[in-house]
Amino acid sequence: MRVASWNINSLRKRQDRFFAWLETERPDIVCLQETKCPDEQFPVLALQAIGYHSAYHGEKSYNGVAILSPSGPSQVRTSLCDEVVDPQARVISAKIDNHLVYSVYAPNGQAVGSPAYQYKLEWYRRLHDCLAKENCAELIVCGDFNVAPEDVDVFDPQLWRGAIMCSDGERAAFRQLCELGLRDTLRLHHKESGLFTWWDYRMLSFQKNRGLRIDAVLARNALANKCTASGINRELRKGKDPSDHAVIWAQFDR
Repeated sequence: MRVASWNINSLRKRQDRFFAWLETERPDIVCLQETKCPDEQFPVLALQAIGYHSAYHGEKSYNGVAILSPSGPSQVRTSLCDEVVDPQARVISAKIDNHLVYSVYAPNGQAVGSPAYQYKLEWYRRLHDCLAKENCAELIVCGDFNVAPEDVDVFDPQLWRGAIMCSDGERAAFRQLCELGLRDTLRLHHKESGLFTWWDYRMLSFQKNRGLRIDAVLARNALANKCTASGINRELRKGKDPSDHAVIWAQFDR
């Protein structure tokens, strides 16, 4: 079973690229972030035509998350389980077979200490409390976490020390998620540096590999023990008009 997560940075803008990848790779579960697509414009029928069912939660121009699978998602929830009304479309969860899958797009936070940063930490607290209530052994949490968890996930740790996406508060929030029994599947198989999922569009950042690893596929321990491979597909960051993120994926024995 292959699970893939991609911050696509506008589904409508990159739909041809996305469909070509989907038909070639045929992952079993796909989590998307930053779809920037209102629900009425989500390509449900086009996805069904190539064998994928969809659960989606979007808004115009910003945010947006989705879960796709050949097995139809059920028990779809488009909010965190505290039932707090939040107009930002940042989380969706669904059951796929015996798996409980979350696709999350964490807030960026803008600048350490700003109101947006405080919102980010509070959002992480809410996500933590929600996941703590989930008792499914086959829990998968995918997405753009907007946190580089460790220095190894940053091209220049000294330059980024204490900056947004690398601050102590954000890293602690990510670590607290993992302490719920979730494991970062990339690091099960890759301990090396230089593995990134996001590169700024400016200053030839991708060409120079000046990136951050802010996307992850987290799996609860029982499932993580069946993770046989993981990686990052950098190819989707290449070519004309790409997303600024690459796909991150993990493979599991069924």
